[in-house]
Amino acid sequence: GKWAITVRWSFSMGSAYQFHSWRVFVVMCALPCVSAVVALTFMPESPRFLLEAGKHDEAWMILKQIHDTNMRARGQPEKVFTVKRIKTPKPIDELIEIESDTGTWYKRCYVRVRTELDSIWLTFMRCFTYPVKDNTTKLAAVWFTLSFGYYGLSVWFPDVIKHLQADQYALQRKVFLDEVVQGFDFNFTLENQIHINGTFISDRFSMMKFKAVTFQDSLFSMCEFETVTTVNTYFRNCTFVKTTFFDTDIEPYKYPGSKFINCTFIHNKTGCQISFDDDYSAYWIYFVNFLGTLAVLPGNIVSALLMDRIGRLTMLGGSMILSGISCFFLWFGTSESMMIGMLCLYNGLTISAWNSLDVITVELYPTDRRATGFGFLNALCKAAAVLGNLIFGSFVIITKAIPILLASSVLVCGGLVGLRLPDTRTQVLM
Repeated sequence: GKWAITVRWSFSMGSAYQFHSWRVFVVMCALPCVSAVVALTFMPESPRFLLEAGKHDEAWMILKQIHDTNMRARGQPEKVFTVKRIKTPKPIDELIEIESDTGTWYKRCYVRVRTELDSIWLTFMRCFTYPVKDNTTKLAAVWFTLSFGYYGLSVWFPDVIKHLQADQYALQRKVFLDEVVQGFDFNFTLENQIHINGTFISDRFSMMKFKAVTFQDSLFSMCEFETVTTVNTYFRNCTFVKTTFFDTDIEPYKYPGSKFINCTFIHNKTGCQISFDDDYSAYWIYFVNFLGTLAVLPGNIVSALLMDRIGRLTMLGGSMILSGISCFFLWFGTSESMMIGMLCLYNGLTISAWNSLDVITVELYPTDRRATGFGFLNALCKAAAVLGNLIFGSFVIITKAIPILLASSVLVCGGLVGLRLPDTRTQVLM
């Protein structure tokens, strides 16, 4: 209908850029980063950092600004910031410089680096001590399983849909056996065909495209190929006699085992001649990813509205378990439309788990270990994502049973572990 026409038109418009559009892509990707840098200049510094640095007045002013903003949002702008005493955290230790007068610069640099690394390692190890040791272990399991399943399936989904399309395309292939064509002018596109033991005599192939066409054990005698473009086209074990090739892209790898007798090649095209007008599967992959990303929007809205109503743990465990169940139903996916629908459902469910996991992680760590703990779990998340991409990607063309069962079991187990975390909904941050 109109939607399909609109999508195809947008893909065709994109093909006008083809390979030089990467500059536009880079600029578009850079805009959010630049915007974030600009926004950071308007953000206040952390009050805790200012207190550790001994800048008490600046820290107090920022806390007052936060208080006044919150009170205005709650409809109580008249409420005055009455905090008169702030518990000052332990000041940041000054870096020790030995031999400051006679020591060399690299010795002082070594001491500075070693002191910083020791401090970072000490803070990291405190994430595995009482009272946050058990929470760190459980959070690590949840972060790892959620990332492993989410990013693994994110790679697996588009490739599976692509293979479903390829299978459907193969079912529509036309096969021609022992045909004889003489004195015919081919000036139109030939697509998705196989010609076996064919004989072509004095035929002319001009201003045309071969798309997914295979000629096998065929004879071409006194034919002309002029301004021909080929996509996924091969001439296997064919014989060419007194045939002329002018301005074509029929390169040697496209005619394995073929013989040429008194043939002429003039102005052969070299290099990649494919265009997205000929094969828009690349556009389709991006479009599938776009639909999956778009499905995240309702999940974000639902998680924002229900986070405080049903609780962080219920949302985390419930979302992961439901995601695992939705993965299992992929077993029955036999069409690309069904797989795309399951992709959207899966992404919509898992985003709620990501949002609640971020909140729980922040609320379970005390202030002096929060950034280190969150950073460690994010690093573990990225390692799980790489592992998931490698494992799931290797099973794309082999079987879909292992990725589905693996993702389902991992997500359900991670959700059950998440339900055993402490509830932080009514707790005061440490």
